[in-house]
Formats: sequence, structure tokens, C-alpha cells
Amino acid sequence: MLSIDLSGKRAFVAGVADDGGFGFAIAKALAEAGASVCVGTWPPALGIFETLLRRGKLDASLQMSDGSKLELERIYPLDAEYDTLADAPDEIRAQKRYRDRGDFSIEGVANRFRDDFGEACLDIVVHSLANGPEVTKPLMETSRAGYLAAHGASAYSMISLAQRLQPLMRDNGALLGLTYLASQGVVSDYGGGMASAKAALEADARMLAFEMGRKWGHRVNLISAGPFASRAATAIGFIHKMIEYYAINAPLPDALRAQEVGHAAAFLCSPLASGITGTVLYVDKGYHAMAVPADVEGLIDTLKGS
Repeated sequence: MLSIDLSGKRAFVAGVADDGGFGFAIAKALAEAGASVCVGTWPPALGIFETLLRRGKLDASLQMSDGSKLELERIYPLDAEYDTLADAPDEIRAQKRYRDRGDFSIEGVANRFRDDFGEACLDIVVHSLANGPEVTKPLMETSRAGYLAAHGASAYSMISLAQRLQPLMRDNGALLGLTYLASQGVVSDYGGGMASAKAALEADARMLAFEMGRKWGHRVNLISAGPFASRAATAIGFIHKMIEYYAINAPLPDALRAQEVGHAAAFLCSPLASGITGTVLYVDKGYHAMAVPADVEGLIDTLKGS
């Protein structure tokens, strides 16, 4: 039987703070395939995440298909806006949720991996990070600071992860990120520079695929997922409208499940995808293939009700 086997592999999933998003689903899928999994969590959310885990509030989500429980090998504090601790402003480092976490920068995570596992300790790096402080603003109302912040947190952070974690990656490693269709066309409510940040992420992934492939044999791919009502996405405010829109127009009308993104990620990070790099894989029920709405009347009714 052909199966995804990641036994003996170690993965780092950057951007897991609860059990409701794509990052968690990817972490679980990688573990189901046999990998040991470490995650990086934004410091302001880390305390709550640790408490939920400790009190068993996430036990149902952590249950694996064989009846065992997903055990995260490490949970590292990570604020991917900062390449080094010195880059973080004093007021950030002094905040209660940061000051006792040690080095929460990307370089800090790399150093913790070295301390915990030594050199050549990583096989898979997953970038499940995005933030746009002005995402609810139209582009015409977006400030320079908001625009650059979106690009730094959502696009450059993948480059920084690659720079600092590549020296720890074993042969034939895999780097994976998450993008969104707004990189290719207009999603009117996805503002604040986030659409162009995703476009930059896709261009950067292609370049990283070339550079990391030629130098070290690593593969770099992205998943473009359809709308999903994670906690982060729900905070943006228009996600439920997008889910309904996809249901009307996508070839597969059922709602996207996070597990489906997780399974695709496990495949792309496995030896089964050894010939795939520099690719954007759409996991969106086929919506990206549609040129015009499939149900114009339904679309009009949806827009009237929004």
C-alpha cells in the first residue's frame, strides 16, 4: 500500500496557537504520518495555549486516528516579526507576555533547536503565519506602516525562517507555506496590503525553491487554501460570506475542512512529492478554476443578504 511515511522526521510548524486553524491541522497530519512535531506560538497567545493543553481542553482535537494523543515535542515562543531579539523594541520585550519567554525571535527559535536537538535536526518547516494590522482597511486607506507590517509578518518571515533554519535541515528537506487566492485576483475585503503580501510570498517561494533546491536539495511549496472560519479569519469579519460564496460557485460545494489542508501538507512534505517544488497547490474545492460565477442568481441573493 502506498502511504505517507514521515517516520524519523522532525517538523516545525510556525504559527500554532489553538486547535482551530490550518497550522494545527498540518501539525496533526504530520504527526499522523509519523513525524515528531514542534510548534512556534505567538507569545501573547502562548500562555492561553499552554493552559488549554494542560487542562485537557484540547484533548478531543489531539486524539489521533489510532487512538493515541498528539504530543507536541516542543512549543517555542515565536514572534516572526523579529529576526533577532535585538530587533524587538524595548517596550515589546518588557511586556508581561514576552519578558519571561526568553528569545522569541526567529533566530531565538533556531538557537533553541540547536540547544534541544543539536545540528542537523530538522526535516520540515511550515510557515503558517500571516498578520496585517490594517487588513480590514481598503488599500486606498492603508498606511505605509500597515502595508509594510503586513509584508514583514506574512511574507518576509518565510525568508527569515528559511535563512535561520536551513542550516539545521537534513538532506531533502521541505519548506511549506500558506497563501490565498487574493494574491491572484481581487478579494475586496482583504485589505491592508495583505493581498500583495501573499503575492510576494508566492514569488519568494519560487525563488527559494530555486536557491534551496540547487544548494541543498530542499523543496519549497505553498498551499492556497479556500476560506475557513478559523479564529483568526473570523476576526477579519467577512469569512462567512466568503464560505457561502464558495459553496455557491466551487465545483465541490461542501465546506473546506482544515484536515483537508493538513493532508495536502503532509503529502507535499513527504517523499511522495519528491518531484514537486516551486508549486502552489490549491486546496479550495476547485474554486480557483472558475472564471465566472456558477450560480448568478444565488450570488445575487448572497450579496443582498450580506
